[in-house]
Amino acid sequence: MALTDDAIAKIRSMIQSGELPPGTRLPPEPQLAAQMGLSRSGVREAVKVLESARVLDVRRGDGTYVTSLAPRLLLQGLGVAVELLRDDTLLEVMEVRRMLEPMATGLAALRMTDADLDELGQILQDMRAAAGDAEKLIQFDAAFHHTVVATTGNETLTSLLDGLSGRTLRARVWRGLIEGNAAHQTIEEHHTIYLALRARDQLLAQASALLHVNTSEAWLRTVLGATSSDR
Repeated sequence: MALTDDAIAKIRSMIQSGELPPGTRLPPEPQLAAQMGLSRSGVREAVKVLESARVLDVRRGDGTYVTSLAPRLLLQGLGVAVELLRDDTLLEVMEVRRMLEPMATGLAALRMTDADLDELGQILQDMRAAAGDAEKLIQFDAAFHHTVVATTGNETLTSLLDGLSGRTLRARVWRGLIEGNAAHQTIEEHHTIYLALRARDQLLAQASALLHVNTSEAWLRTVLGATSSDR
């Protein structure tokens, strides 16, 4: 493991220094190992780790390349990690989302195009039509929030929030809302966000998003509390 860690650190340093910029093909394994003064097995394992982290792209029969290093690629694993978190930690995720999403929504109010708003309006209609279907609501809810945050043009922020709002988290919230007959209330909160965005009102959009995340967090606490009491 120590040799693998050394190899990871050296490859990462080469990428950070610009010696191996995005899209660059790595030297063949024997050459790379000799260049770094490490064993081939250590380099081989390091490449596997960095491939899993989306830093390297191993193309069979062609070679190993540095990926684009785009945030959406490197942060892809965040969503997988969130799906594996335990109940108490999911509430911490909601807390982080509460810090980020309202600010992102406020920024979106200044940057959304009319076409973006039309797309968001259609998603909102789809949510209303699926008010009693948790699976469809999960899909449309994800699309709504992704569309809003993506219009900020900040790919890192979009990737972070996509990862923090994984399917498991959405499923627990929406099933709790439907069982508690509160799904329509939450859909109306989405409508309020949409109206604030349509008005290009940054502060109102920010406040509306904060209210919505607070509602989701409260219902998640309710759902998790009910689960704990059943054990």
